[in-house]
Amino acid sequence: MIRILRTVEEWKRYRAEVVGNRSMGFVPTMGGLHEGHCSLAKRSLEENDLTAVSIFLNRTQFNNAKDYESYPADFQQDVAELEELGVDAILAPDYDTMYPDSYTYRVMETEASLPMEGAHRPGHFDGVLTVVIKLLNLSGAQRAYFGEKDYQQLQLVKGMVDAFFMPIEIVPCETVRAFDGLALSSRNRRLSDEGRLQAATFPQILETAGSTGEAIALLNEAGFEVEYVEEVDGRRHGAVQLEGVRLIDNWKLGVQATR
Repeated sequence: MIRILRTVEEWKRYRAEVVGNRSMGFVPTMGGLHEGHCSLAKRSLEENDLTAVSIFLNRTQFNNAKDYESYPADFQQDVAELEELGVDAILAPDYDTMYPDSYTYRVMETEASLPMEGAHRPGHFDGVLTVVIKLLNLSGAQRAYFGEKDYQQLQLVKGMVDAFFMPIEIVPCETVRAFDGLALSSRNRRLSDEGRLQAATFPQILETAGSTGEAIALLNEAGFEVEYVEEVDGRRHGAVQLEGVRLIDNWKLGVQATR
């Protein structure tokens, strides 16, 4: 049976009594699990003796209060899915457990975090990096699994781990997509049926447009509110709004998708 641990003391006891010298993989999530999250857990289960998943809706990384309040999470459903996969433990702390200092101490990055997501979501990456360093330190895991859909976030987490000499391997995992190419996201559930069909054109345009300027023009014509399309680290990154739902994605330049 899966173990649900809510306090630092419970987690430390679990590590001492159950984990011991066995290898552990760790998957940090905010809940609202979908097949993308599950794919991370499955890979961890293949590569480690034990696998733990955290479920913590981290409000410090939301610069939009409405986005935080409407985040689609169902804890009991998430637990059932993880138990079916064979995950060993869930770390599910509350805000006061994760931020006993009321978020007065935080991690900041001063270069790679500034463009794209950083430019459009002030303070977002401070919240992300702060909660991730807490979770990774608490987990004691040998490996942590992150999806490439949030590619800028992935690179920042890897950079933070290297900068602070943290004894954990960050394992990047390919973006999981629906049959029509849309990157899986918890927020997709908030789209109407019509909006969901329209959303599928976002990755198609991001992938096939001849330039960032063309991609922006095509996305505007398709009815999206474009925040940015930029090419960084050999990838084309984009963020758009549709029906009040924020979608992000990225494609490796010169690589055609297979669907």
